[in-house]
Amino acid sequence: MKFSIQINEGPYQHQAADSAYQFAKASLAKGHEIFRVFFYHDGVNNATRLAVPPQDDRNITQQWTELQKEHNLDLVVCIAAAQRRGLMDEDEAKRQGKDANNIAEGFRISGLGQLIEAGIESDRLVTFGA
Repeated sequence: MKFSIQINEGPYQHQAADSAYQFAKASLAKGHEIFRVFFYHDGVNNATRLAVPPQDDRNITQQWTELQKEHNLDLVVCIAAAQRRGLMDEDEAKRQGKDANNIAEGFRISGLGQLIEAGIESDRLVTFGA
């Protein structure tokens, strides 16, 4: 089965990000395909490379980056939600006249069209968080 995943909550204030990661990992282990993971609303905070959780806590951004590398996942961050929360890649930072970027390796910024395409191309679009 081909899944796409939508994550609407941030990494540390809600269980949704952990549940989505575990779902993706389990699905891939069972031989399913992940077409795309779309980070929306506060879920875009999963993509920041500047978060530094305590050493004894999980690093959700790093977990997604490693899963992306291992399975060549398409990790898409909603551009509008990201801009509202101060997240941007190098190109967007230049376009907006900002002097820094903070999107982690393996993530990319794009628009809601990527979420629509994910729903069309996948057998199931599974949403985590409100």
